Amino acid sequence: MATPFFFLVLVMKLILVENAMAITFSTRMIHRFSDELKELRVSTSTGNGNVSLSWPEKRSFKYYEMLVNSDFQRQNMKLGAHYQLLFPSHGSQTMSFGNDFGWLHYTWIDIGTPSVSFLVALDAGSDLLWVPCDCIQCAPLSASYYASLDRDLHEYSPSSSTSSKHLSCSHQLCELGSNCKSPKEPCPYTINYLSENTSSSGLLVEDILHLASSGDDLSNTSVQAPVVLGCGMKQSGGYLDGVAPDGLLGLGPGNISVPSFLAKSGLVKNSFSMCFSEDNSGRIFFGDQGSSVQQSTPILPLDEIHSTYIVAVEACCVRDSCLKMTSFKALVDSGTSFTFLPNKVYETISKEFNRHVNATRSNFEGSPWKYCYESSSQELPKVPSLTLMFQQNNSYVVHNPVFIIYGNQGVVGFCLAIQSAEGDIGIVGQNFMTGYRLVFDRENMKLAWSHSNCQDLSIGKRMPLSPPNETPPNPLPTNEQQSTHGGRAVAPAVPGRAPPRASAATTRFILSSFCPTILMLLLLLLQLLSAFE
Repeated sequence: MATPFFFLVLVMKLILVENAMAITFSTRMIHRFSDELKELRVSTSTGNGNVSLSWPEKRSFKYYEMLVNSDFQRQNMKLGAHYQLLFPSHGSQTMSFGNDFGWLHYTWIDIGTPSVSFLVALDAGSDLLWVPCDCIQCAPLSASYYASLDRDLHEYSPSSSTSSKHLSCSHQLCELGSNCKSPKEPCPYTINYLSENTSSSGLLVEDILHLASSGDDLSNTSVQAPVVLGCGMKQSGGYLDGVAPDGLLGLGPGNISVPSFLAKSGLVKNSFSMCFSEDNSGRIFFGDQGSSVQQSTPILPLDEIHSTYIVAVEACCVRDSCLKMTSFKALVDSGTSFTFLPNKVYETISKEFNRHVNATRSNFEGSPWKYCYESSSQELPKVPSLTLMFQQNNSYVVHNPVFIIYGNQGVVGFCLAIQSAEGDIGIVGQNFMTGYRLVFDRENMKLAWSHSNCQDLSIGKRMPLSPPNETPPNPLPTNEQQSTHGGRAVAPAVPGRAPPRASAATTRFILSSFCPTILMLLLLLLQLLSAFE
């Protein structure tokens, strides 16, 4: 039995050696600013001169500055966001004042040192935060001019804030810098909005936005965030006629928006949420990535860049019927009061809605809507439901697609609160957002939503890293799901990921894991052979 025993011992040694070799790796490390890496970068770069000029000289001031900046970036990546949620220092509450302020939602924010309060409109369709400033042409700011206000609005002045400084024309965020006579001049801005002849213009300024974060003990921590804002010296159109008289908070994806500044500084995740309730109140949170039960759809690029929040609606449904030829792309814009649909989609939905309404059609003087009906507070009919369908059968049921018309004696009727839009892109306005916690997840480029009364948002209900595999709320019946030609559903593509493939490392890991099993079997065989000696 000596020969079999010697053979088994030899085999076990060979397996152990192979196992050790299988999990041994080696690599060669080179410094990020070494001459070797510089030569490699020059050889692979199309602009060789640019690489050579930008490469720091060893032990120079630029060399150490670039190392420190890289360390700061790595720390932000490792540590993640400093806060789970941030909100304006006055609180997360938003409010709507109805027709007095253009049916938009507003929130109070504080800017500068000492801080000054502004009542700004929430606008997901634009990027810049601007407030009336050193006014040449601004809306009235006295509370006596507005029936809904109990205090005067304010005007910002950079010279009165010790933390402010003008953005120069040479700054990378200065889009009109080429029009300046000198790169050191203050940077001008002009923004033209979707509403006719509505604009804001002035100078760009750097200053402090005052925010707060709620801790576990419900106490608030003050946070001062540096941002770029517009010193709005001259407004026009709707901004002189009751809409956003005290400024506008742009929440778009652009680099100059407040959510972008907060995310790049590492204060919060690159996401924010808004929630608008039926009673005209609401909430806004920066850094909020939503709840575990939310549904979502991708935010799409426009002209290959994510300049706005565009989503793809696959179908529109009235009651339980999803209509053909009702797919379209839409801008999700809280700065637009009501919803606009491409003309063909608008006509299809409106006619189907009209077919199911049990009320007499009517025209109301001054109403911008075409499909209106007579009613009363005692006999308000049941309104047909309206649902937007997105990919993977994700459904967005509009809570209230109608606008109630009031007369001297109370309710006199209602209208389907959608309008026809020119072109192929519609607008999901604020009236379609009511009753939902809408999450603009810019980190993962998706729009998410979940039913909410806007009062139960809390840090403890934030979305986990990996969403649970569960059926989303309120899906439509399976026979109404959208599918491609041939009836086979297509899984969405995940950007930035490649399909897994076998590799040498994977194979070696399998072998390494398998060797202990073989060793155990050989030891068992050795024990059996010993028993027969």
